[in-house]
Amino acid sequence: MIAKLIEKIQKTQAPVVVGLDPMLSYIPQGIMNKAAAEYGESLEAAAEAVWQFNKAIVDNVYDLIPAVKPQIAMYEQFGVPGLAVFEKTVAYCQEKGLVVIGDIKRGDIGSTSAAYAAGHLGSVQIGSKTFSGFHEDFATVNPYLGSDGVKPFLDVCKKENRGVFVLVKTSNPSSGEFQDQQIGERPLYELVGEKVAEWGEDMIDGSCGYSDVGAVVGATYPEMGRTLRRIMPHSYILVPGYGAQGGTAEDLRPFFNEDGLGAIVNSSRGIICAYKNDKYKAFGEAAFEYAARQAVIDMIDDIRGVICR
Repeated sequence: MIAKLIEKIQKTQAPVVVGLDPMLSYIPQGIMNKAAAEYGESLEAAAEAVWQFNKAIVDNVYDLIPAVKPQIAMYEQFGVPGLAVFEKTVAYCQEKGLVVIGDIKRGDIGSTSAAYAAGHLGSVQIGSKTFSGFHEDFATVNPYLGSDGVKPFLDVCKKENRGVFVLVKTSNPSSGEFQDQQIGERPLYELVGEKVAEWGEDMIDGSCGYSDVGAVVGATYPEMGRTLRRIMPHSYILVPGYGAQGGTAEDLRPFFNEDGLGAIVNSSRGIICAYKNDKYKAFGEAAFEYAARQAVIDMIDDIRGVICR
């Protein structure tokens, strides 16, 4: 799967993933009103509004980018209707040719972890038929429970040609409470990075030199990113924290290799809420999807200006 992602990154010349993380406060009132007129004030109305919002954004950016990253919590908050829209969004993005990174941050042990892996990346057998639940291409995985929590995902990835991005050094301010703690003479995030490299050793795609086991490392910690890039030479790095969280294009340089590969950068609010930004206010709420498109173009230009020079 990593080869497919890299092929799309090279084709678009855009190491960018758009985070489809909708909150109701992000959605224009016109969309909300139309959904409420059909479904009343209900979970179904909220889910329908999210779907229409997502669809409009995807329709206007899919030709510019290689991938999207829907965050499942934003859908789970609307219960079963929200989860149905999560799956509908995944399917629609894949129909548009996009790689889908399911931001699920799952991590448990034994049969529980195996069930998560089957539900999001694999399949289940029901009688004589096989079904794929949410069928993302990649999923984010929390490694805190150790190899017991990660290996079930790796087993499914090998079987189904899927991939994972393992949380290593996250972009949030309090990540250091645990991730930066010294174990002996080294911080914990370095040891996790070494495990990511180890887990991915037998999952390196010979056509591209990268593994289906990637890592999540925040743009807000560029020097740590430089160290982790060295520790995980074959791991693609999913980089959150650009834009709204304070990460800049210059901060991204350590995450990339000299050929411009090795990382893909996420932006969520900065894209889907662009119409609320003063820079794009001329588009107005009614043209939110065109504001999102322009924000993607600007992000791509910003990143290219750093990694291509």
